[in-house]
Amino acid sequence: MHHSLSSPPPSHFMRTYLVRTAVWMGIYCAIHLLVILGWFDAIIGTPSAWLLALAVAVPIAAQLRASLLWIQAADEYQRAQAIRSVVIACGLVLMLCSIWGFGESYAAAPHVPAWLVVPLFWLVWALVGCAMRLRG
Repeated sequence: MHHSLSSPPPSHFMRTYLVRTAVWMGIYCAIHLLVILGWFDAIIGTPSAWLLALAVAVPIAAQLRASLLWIQAADEYQRAQAIRSVVIACGLVLMLCSIWGFGESYAAAPHVPAWLVVPLFWLVWALVGCAMRLRG
């Protein structure tokens, strides 16, 4: 018997999105793990390290593509909600990054690496999505 509070199983498109997310974010994390373990120490600080920077950016771009493909495949309501949550999350992240950047410039706040914007965006997007679901 299907309980009324449980959610329906994910659609084919959502399952595909989740697999793509797991693969690309797994690659993203694996590259960082290799950096942490010192596999790339010989190139850090050299022009060759730009290839490493590019390699880390590729899974981010692929995750964005996976998100866009899911939004494209979603029904009209889901698409509107997804786009709305992305716009709100982008706005909040832009605001937070601007506040912190000006804090660095004007208030001697400690420097925060720019790459943190990626996990910050996904965190804010998840929180915005949860808030939207709670609001109904």
